[in-house]
Amino acid sequence: MRNGAGKSVGLIALFLVLGAILGGIIGELIAGYPLGGVTPLLVKTYPVFDLPPVTINLFVVKFVVGLSFHPNLISLLGMIGAYFLVRRF
Repeated sequence: MRNGAGKSVGLIALFLVLGAILGGIIGELIAGYPLGGVTPLLVKTYPVFDLPPVTINLFVVKFVVGLSFHPNLISLLGMIGAYFLVRRF
């Protein structure tokens, strides 16, 4: 499926996830450096959703599945940057 710019939705989603991951890593790296008192605001996580782990026991295999999304401000900026990057190229 393609959007109006000719990019596939999967490609945009991939870039958004990679931007969030890269932003989260950068946020963790700058957490130890004081940036004029702004650092706590940039690296504080905000819970968007949290699905608790569900265990499925099939007696031979046990699956534990859960999902949570707790971005920080830097990871959101990474997602925005990735979106503009994929739109530009």
